[in-house]
Amino acid sequence: MRKIAMTAAGIAAAVIGTGVAMAPTASAATEAVTATACPSGAVCLREPDGSILSKNIWYSYGAHNLQNVTGYKVTVNSQTGGAGFKICTGYNGTGCGPVYRATGEYLPHDYTPINSIVLVR
Repeated sequence: MRKIAMTAAGIAAAVIGTGVAMAPTASAATEAVTATACPSGAVCLREPDGSILSKNIWYSYGAHNLQNVTGYKVTVNSQTGGAGFKICTGYNGTGCGPVYRATGEYLPHDYTPINSIVLVR
């Protein structure tokens, strides 16, 4: 009996020690803050507190629809090779403004009326 109790305690300690018991939920993982730097090859939206949410990092060319993105955000272009982005009022890349190709941070923009961002070559 003593051996069984010690084995159960050992398994419990091992599970907690590996972090399995403290794994984030799926919704928490999608909202996770990744960093304050936009990764190379991506376009990102930086929150007012300086953080970048994982849902607001895009690598692939084409339209990316925004969900629950409101307020002023800084757009960061870390793409390489002269690639740019457009900010659009409609979903699926409709109603777009000009292409911005310069790398780096752009002045804060009100994303409340914005519904998509398009990454272009």
